[in-house]
Amino acid sequence: MKPELQRIPQATTKRLPLYYRFIQNFFNAGQKRVSSQELSDAMKIDSATIRRDFSHFGALGKKGYGYDVAHLLNFFRQTLDQDEATNVALIGVGSLGTAFLKYNFQKNHNTKIVIAFDTKAPVEGVVKSDIPMFNPSVLEEKLLEYGIEIVIFTVPSRSAQDLADRLVKTGIKGILNFAPVRLTVPDHIRVQSIDLSVELQTLIYQIRNE
Repeated sequence: MKPELQRIPQATTKRLPLYYRFIQNFFNAGQKRVSSQELSDAMKIDSATIRRDFSHFGALGKKGYGYDVAHLLNFFRQTLDQDEATNVALIGVGSLGTAFLKYNFQKNHNTKIVIAFDTKAPVEGVVKSDIPMFNPSVLEEKLLEYGIEIVIFTVPSRSAQDLADRLVKTGIKGILNFAPVRLTVPDHIRVQSIDLSVELQTLIYQIRNE
């Protein structure tokens, strides 16, 4: 049974994809078991943090043995729904949006951008990086047509909230927001905001104050 992630601390949920990636590396290397210290050395995360994160999901390992790599891989695959495809829409195909289209989660085969929107695109659509791209005037219609639940926002801050308001009516469940503005949406929609300038300033502060 998949654990209820909303009851898991947010800091832990953010590390789950990293655990899955590194455990996958151990599995591909033919390793049968792994200790929290080995994971710590590979991921540069304190081993106590790893054990605490894993404890939220019950007994994933055995004392003196560590963790069975195949079992961990299967557990996190199910927890992260890696066997279920997720189609994503991209809104805003400027420099950052174009980079997303070209990359298109190549190493994550269950997640893919399948449709994009940009004000420079015609209503009837064009193809860019093998992805159909439409004018935002047909946003609601196309999101419903493609069954989209997750949207990536790489739009100017001045238009972000208006677009978010329109998305509320389409049944989407989550927004990955790169616009430097806080979005206001109903509680049933999750918003993950990434402000690159803030992240850079945080990194500079940490470097200069170590």
